[in-house]
Amino acid sequence: MPAFAIAGLILLAILAAFQIALAAGAPLGRLAWGGQHAVLPRKQRIGSVVALPILAVFALFLLSKAGLVSIIGEPLLTIGMWVIVAYLVAISVLNLLSRSKLERLMAPVSLVMGAMFLVVTLTA
Repeated sequence: MPAFAIAGLILLAILAAFQIALAAGAPLGRLAWGGQHAVLPRKQRIGSVVALPILAVFALFLLSKAGLVSIIGEPLLTIGMWVIVAYLVAISVLNLLSRSKLERLMAPVSLVMGAMFLVVTLTA
């Protein structure tokens, strides 16, 4: 279980770096936010900034559920983990349905992350 939590944290860190790059104007927008812009417009850059604390909260839930830190208690912890799993599955579906071929490449990333959260949720 800690291995899945650590792998999930690594993926979250990569996604956070990706969101920082998007917010800074890197030409990676075809992989995110509908894939319509290589460089995101201002509103979507702000969205990438807003995603950062959300990813941090995901990390806190993952660390707490894996027993690596004691920040979030029950029953909020288990409920939150299931909400995150559902969110990641939904994001995977939305990525698969994207018109952008490049954004569809992100579906396996969110699906693998969802699987990691699911394993930690079920085994912790």
